[in-house]
Amino acid sequence: MKTVKIEQQFKQSADEVWAIFSDVTRCDWVPAVEKITLVGDVRSFDMAGLGEVQERIVLLDDEQRKLQYSVIKARSVLEHHLATIHITAAGEGCHFYWETEIAPDEYAPAIEQGMQSAFAQLQKMLA
Repeated sequence: MKTVKIEQQFKQSADEVWAIFSDVTRCDWVPAVEKITLVGDVRSFDMAGLGEVQERIVLLDDEQRKLQYSVIKARSVLEHHLATIHITAAGEGCHFYWETEIAPDEYAPAIEQGMQSAFAQLQKMLA
């Protein structure tokens, strides 16, 4: 199993950054996704190049500012996928942490590329 991590300090407050992720249907920080729908704890979207993707929201904790989700349907057959986004206060700003566990390992580069693309979009939004 591979693990991909992204960490960054932001000048915005933890609550301000968390607002982006606490709305699990918000997609303006994810390139190539125009709309996300949520039915129960499953969010669905179409992603350019990947087709339909479904993710189960495993944890959405506003108090801890923590989101966990797992891909349950995609064109690629994943044995394991668990992503965690955690926002914590750090001085006047916040610390952003995003980790994804992936198996089989061969899918890690594609998932890392997607994470980097989404993170770059997030940075632009927060600039």
